[in-house]
Amino acid sequence: MFTRIFGKPKQETNALATLDKLNETLEMLEKKENVLQKKAAAEVEKAKEFTRAKNKRAAIQCLKRKRLYEQQIEQLGNFQLRIHDQMILLEGAKATTETVDALRSGAAAMKAMQKATNIDDVDKTMDEINEQTENMKQIQEALATPIGAAADFDEDELEAELEELEGAELEEQLLQPAIAAPAAPVPVQAGRVPARPTYQGGRRT
Repeated sequence: MFTRIFGKPKQETNALATLDKLNETLEMLEKKENVLQKKAAAEVEKAKEFTRAKNKRAAIQCLKRKRLYEQQIEQLGNFQLRIHDQMILLEGAKATTETVDALRSGAAAMKAMQKATNIDDVDKTMDEINEQTENMKQIQEALATPIGAAADFDEDELEAELEELEGAELEEQLLQPAIAAPAAPVPVQAGRVPARPTYQGGRRT
């Protein structure tokens, strides 16, 4: 049990330590590669100088050393490629392990929850809820039932009385006299002015 509990953090620590070591090695190889590239470039410059000085033998020796540096550079490049591959594989394995651990934890939590929740308890709880709902429904119906004098009223008689009231209201509206409409003004023809009265001897004609 203790191995299972403390084993995972130790494995994760080992994976992180390995990745750190690979990163350090990769940086060291890159530094060496840069140094060798500078040395190879320097040998080329020396070869040019010896060529201008007509010292062919010395120029060839410089080119030979350049070739040796280039071989070491190529070898260091292969080493770096292998380290990159190892880092990618290790990171992938670490991600896979973390995913499996997470899924395992989720499955354990689900199992514990299912164990804590029994199907019989669920059925019992639902039965209690249904029973309480039915009781509350009966209580509400009992409270809504009329009591006393209101319980003796006949619904059919009340509806008939309501229909009589509606009929009387309609008959009263039909018997009311129509309100006379106001007289319309007499139109005056366009362009015609009414004649003005004249007076003769003090009388209007």
